[in-house]
Amino acid sequence: MTDARPQPTPDEVVRELKHLPSTPRVLPRLKRLLGDANSSLPEIVRLIRLDPGIAARVLHTGNSAYYGQGTRCYTVDEAVQRVGYNRIYELVAHAVASQVLVRPLEVYGLEADELWQQSIACALGAELLAERAGVDRDVAYTVGLLHAVGMVAIDEWAFREGAGLRFLSTGLPLEYCEAERAIFGFHQGEAGAALLRVWDFPTVMSEPVRWQYLPCGTSTHHPLAVIVHVAKWLRTAAFQPQAGLVPPDRTLLQFLRLSPAHLGRIAAEVQDRLISLSSLLSVPPDQSVTFPNAVRPIVDTGRQRPAGAGGAENPPAHRLSSA
Repeated sequence: MTDARPQPTPDEVVRELKHLPSTPRVLPRLKRLLGDANSSLPEIVRLIRLDPGIAARVLHTGNSAYYGQGTRCYTVDEAVQRVGYNRIYELVAHAVASQVLVRPLEVYGLEADELWQQSIACALGAELLAERAGVDRDVAYTVGLLHAVGMVAIDEWAFREGAGLRFLSTGLPLEYCEAERAIFGFHQGEAGAALLRVWDFPTVMSEPVRWQYLPCGTSTHHPLAVIVHVAKWLRTAAFQPQAGLVPPDRTLLQFLRLSPAHLGRIAAEVQDRLISLSSLLSVPPDQSVTFPNAVRPIVDTGRQRPAGAGGAENPPAHRLSSA
C-alpha cells in the first residue's frame, strides 16, 4: 500500500464482506445432518458452533428485524431456535454454494484451515474461562469463535484492492497489531468489531472483539474482553505446548482468579477438546485436521485475483519493532 493511497476506515474495509467463508470440515456434515429427518436440534447446534461462517450467518439472521422484533439473541442455540429449521437449511445451502475455492489468508501468511482451528480453540478457551468467571459461557464461546473476523475482512480488502500486503506476527499479546496499525491505522480487532456492528451483532459481542488486545481499555465490556484476551493465550498454548509462552498480565489473571498453573491445566483441557472434535469431524486421512500439533483458517471464496494485484508468491512483509 503506497503513501498515495489514503488509509481506509474500519467501516470501509468491512463494507463489501457480506459473509464469512465457511470451513469444508463442517459444511458437508452439517448438510447431511439437515437432510436427515432423524437428526436433532442439539446435533445441528453443535455443528454450527464449529463454523464461524455459519454461526455468524445464523446470529445475523436471528438478530434481523424480521426475526428479532427488538429482542437480541446472543448464542447460536437461541438463534437456531428463533430462525427455525427451514431457514437454517437455506443458510447452509447458500454457504455450500459459495464454497468454490478455499485459499489462504495471504496478508497474514496463514494456510487453509489455520484460522478455523485457532478460532475453535479460542472459543473453547473462552467457554472454559467464562465458567470460572461467572460469565455466560455460550456468549463467551461465540465471541471467541468470532474474535479474528477482522483478519478475514482485512485480507478480503487487500485482495480487492490488489494491495499486495504481508504481515508478520510479533507473537502474543499483540500479534499482527503493529503491522496492521502501520498500514491501516487500526488493528483487526477494530475491523472485526466494525464488521459485527454492520451485521447487527449486539455490542456485548462486538466490543470484546474490539478490545481483545487491550481489555482494560473498556469498562463496560471488560469481563468478556479479558476472557477473549486470555483465551487467545490458551489457544496458542494448546497448539504449541512446548513454546514457553509468557503468561498474560497478572492483573488479568487475578480478575479471572487464575494462576499460571491453572492456565496450563486449562490449556491442556482445550487441547483434549480439540482432539475430541477432530474425532467428531472424522475427516478423511488426506484432509486430517491435525489437532493439536499443527496449526492450520478457512478461507473461501471463488475469487480470481485481479490483474496487476500484488503477487501471492512474494508479497512485501510489514513488521515493525515494538514502540
